[in-house]
Amino acid sequence: MHAYRSHTCAALTAANVGETVRLSGWVHRVRDHGGVLFIDLRDHFGVTQVLCDGDSAAFAELEKVRSEWCIRIDGTVKARDPELVNAKLPTGEVEVYVRELEVLGAADELPLMVFGDQEYPEETRLRYRYLDLRREAMQQNMTLRSDVVSSMRRRMWDQGFREYQTPIITASSPEGARDFLVPSRLHPGKFYALPQAPQQFKQLIMVSGFDKYFQIAPCFRDEDPRADRSPTDFYQLDLEMSFVEQQDVFDTIQPVLTGVFEEFGGGRKVDQEWPQISYKDAALWYGSDKPDLRNPIKMQVVSDHFRGSGFAIFAKLLEQEGTEIRAIPAPTGGSRKFCDRMNAFAQKEGLPGMGYIFWRDQGDGMEAAGPLAKNIGPERTEAIRQQLGLGVGDAAFFLGGKPKAFEKVAGKARDVIGDELGLTEKDRFAFAWIVDFPIYEQDEETGAIDFEHNPFSMPQGGMEALNGNPLDVRGYQYDLACNGYELVSGAIRNHKPEIMLKAFELAGYGADEVKSRFGALFNAFHYGAPPHGGCAAGIDRIVMLLADEANIREVMMFPMNQRAEDLMMDAPSDPSSDQLMELGLRIIPQE
Repeated sequence: MHAYRSHTCAALTAANVGETVRLSGWVHRVRDHGGVLFIDLRDHFGVTQVLCDGDSAAFAELEKVRSEWCIRIDGTVKARDPELVNAKLPTGEVEVYVRELEVLGAADELPLMVFGDQEYPEETRLRYRYLDLRREAMQQNMTLRSDVVSSMRRRMWDQGFREYQTPIITASSPEGARDFLVPSRLHPGKFYALPQAPQQFKQLIMVSGFDKYFQIAPCFRDEDPRADRSPTDFYQLDLEMSFVEQQDVFDTIQPVLTGVFEEFGGGRKVDQEWPQISYKDAALWYGSDKPDLRNPIKMQVVSDHFRGSGFAIFAKLLEQEGTEIRAIPAPTGGSRKFCDRMNAFAQKEGLPGMGYIFWRDQGDGMEAAGPLAKNIGPERTEAIRQQLGLGVGDAAFFLGGKPKAFEKVAGKARDVIGDELGLTEKDRFAFAWIVDFPIYEQDEETGAIDFEHNPFSMPQGGMEALNGNPLDVRGYQYDLACNGYELVSGAIRNHKPEIMLKAFELAGYGADEVKSRFGALFNAFHYGAPPHGGCAAGIDRIVMLLADEANIREVMMFPMNQRAEDLMMDAPSDPSSDQLMELGLRIIPQE
């Protein structure tokens, strides 16, 4: 017999009754029934109930074991009494009578329990992550993650892609976040960087004549943490293709992700039609470039109904250039109580409040209620109702000003309204491509032009577009949103050196700086670069959605905490004097 097991803890069934077996695993739970010990023995695969009484030579030793001791048992498989069968377990028809025991690893008093659903502080969970990972939910999440990655790889190979690896130690390159720098021992005073993404390398692979590339790529960014973002590293399904247009990239990644969500989505609906929404329309309709389309609410501009109206705040606001009033329809939200709750929400978000109108039945007809309705009068109120397609029992909320100042709050309000009124369809994955991103933005104070989005994107219209107003230039850049999260980002790349120089020139970067910072890419584009494009899908975020988790750390094996610390491994840590000397570095104490 094998040294540790003849079966896993999920393998035994009624067909094994009478057999002598060997199991190894962790003591999940101990129950003492007065002279008879019952233990739920757990391994990665499942749980088997084992029992022992005073007739067994192993009884005295088994009395000593406690939760999370790692043990090996030899015993005989017995059928449970019919009334004691546990239909919830694959092994629920049987139990194993223990005749021999070996303790493989005893456990000290536990800082957190593996059995049960107790909640523990994040600090405890991360410091003792190896215990936290033994819990059933975490085992399922990590298995799901592994299976998703395997499925992605298989689907990419099936589409004719090959996987190539790109360097982990490279040069610093601005990708929108801070680099992690690595000091060089052989070149004192110089630094490598961990790649924020394989962006330049995958483009160079296309210039090298490879037609399709993909990689399950680790990426490193020194970022502020969020619930859906790691502060240090993450993984993405990275891909690039030669001789493609934007739609070709969409047609390539859609079946991969659709298949993954259908395979691992637990029966939830997966949208087959992925609309393409311009960045401008996404901001207008949803207040976000990663809208949750499970929520049917679309915001609309209603400025004309407030110009010259009796509601002085909005009327005067509209006299200023670049301002507008937007309405958030709220079907079934037509009660003063709900409107007051949403007003309080706006105040928590730092606004004075949100104007609202709600429509109620007065017996002889419909009445518009609320402060706004009184100020602007029945004709304007009715025009708003008709534009928004609302009726009795519905409401609308209003925000005004320069769109960039209130869009984020409007988007949050739309989400809250959809959730509270039960309008958001929960058992569904709703996808949308966000397209036509602006390449440039202007600083309101200085008037300076800088990149708003990816500087490596091909501008729509090429060089001709760059000769006009930079703020009108749109890029062949796209994101994929799902349920309020950005899952994919990509672009058709700018592969022409003269367009690259002009694009950076508009953002204040001279030719010498471009050649210095992006020399490899710029030089490569002089040697017959093909048109190319691609995208990257965030694996951690995809698994987070599939696992129905609200925090990305629940689907990462060994994540950092909110302060970018690894409490288990005590990182970051102080370097030794010898290490600093070898690297030619000195730490300057912080005041």
